[in-house]
Amino acid sequence: MNPVALLASVAVLAYLPSLIGPFHFDDYNVIVDYPTVHTWSTLFERAGAGVRAVLKASYVLNWTLDPGPLGFHFVNIALHALNTVLLFFIGKRLIPDNVRNYSVSPALLAALLFALHPMQTEAVTYISGRSSSLMATFYLGALLAYVRGAHWTISCLLFVLAVATRETAVTLPAALLLIELCRGTAWRTIVQRQAAHWALLVAGAGVVLMNQRYFDLLAYGYGERSLGSNLLTQIGGISYLVWHLVGLHDLNIDPALPTLMEWTPALAFQGLLLSTLLALGIANLRRRPWLAFGILWFFLQLAPTNSLVPRLDVANDRQVYLACWGLFFALAAQIEWPRVVAIALCLLFAGASVMRQLDYRDEITLWQSSVRSSPWNARAHNNLGYAYYQAGRKPEARREFETALVLDRTEKKARANLVLLDWR
Repeated sequence: MNPVALLASVAVLAYLPSLIGPFHFDDYNVIVDYPTVHTWSTLFERAGAGVRAVLKASYVLNWTLDPGPLGFHFVNIALHALNTVLLFFIGKRLIPDNVRNYSVSPALLAALLFALHPMQTEAVTYISGRSSSLMATFYLGALLAYVRGAHWTISCLLFVLAVATRETAVTLPAALLLIELCRGTAWRTIVQRQAAHWALLVAGAGVVLMNQRYFDLLAYGYGERSLGSNLLTQIGGISYLVWHLVGLHDLNIDPALPTLMEWTPALAFQGLLLSTLLALGIANLRRRPWLAFGILWFFLQLAPTNSLVPRLDVANDRQVYLACWGLFFALAAQIEWPRVVAIALCLLFAGASVMRQLDYRDEITLWQSSVRSSPWNARAHNNLGYAYYQAGRKPEARREFETALVLDRTEKKARANLVLLDWR
């Protein structure tokens, strides 16, 4: 079978269980109960004061065609399949099949693992996770245009669309630079090819600083967590993501990782492992460039969400949507994978992915899964209680609201929901 058809088919078939899922959690805040994305006229009226204009436009397109969740799911699955194919083409540009006699093409295996890993569910099955997958489409399109030698205006235009979808796309110029460093390209050539991309990055930074909403978000983040505390917290967050990339289980829509204030032996060990992995990538830029590329790609893609800027949610599965491909690509390039092992690994990923998608089949199941994984999370208990309430299961709802308040006396939504429960 043609590899492109194979990858697209695998990505689509693996995510068919997503089609049964309803709207969840933030889907209501950014789509269902958000009038801005219900009509084109409203979107254009509020465009000047908003952010992520391209993402919102995609929601408007879906909503005006059909406001039900099914159409949103179809688009998310199609985006994921397209991203899988784009990564395959990028991988083939970086390591052509004739470079070494691989039993399994590194580009093909890395794309398959990207398509099937269960952590991708949050960017595909969770409708508002589209911010990650749609951004990736423009990001990867820009990168592929660049490595294929297309005119710089094409990759720059796609770069702008990516940033207008999700701000984490600002890493694109650094990703292009990383590719050229691994290729051993002369600095003069790099400057000539990438000047426009870096100029766009500087211009985008100016837009962010002038946008009051972005400024408020940054100010709020630093008000919640100091720079030192944020560094410790992000070590824990990245370690959590790496562990779940390897473990394939116990995935959680709301892990509620704590803010860390001081070093512990466990945190020091995690920091040492991450530092060793980063150093391995830097040290191999010349000897094993594609091993270095994969490792550094992973850290680069996490940099906007897990580095200096504090976030309320320390870690979410969708943060590794693009990042994980780097590690898969590094492993596929460095290890000679027998076909039977590669197939078994893909089947393992596919099975875990289907099981994770089934957690999204309704609100109760999703939040039951979250509470099992993080029983200390007051917000998860409150959301599970509200799901019970919506289903008419009031005794279970009361239990979860009360549990949320035991865990966190400041959980205002749980207190309000108890009042609502008694009033009704």
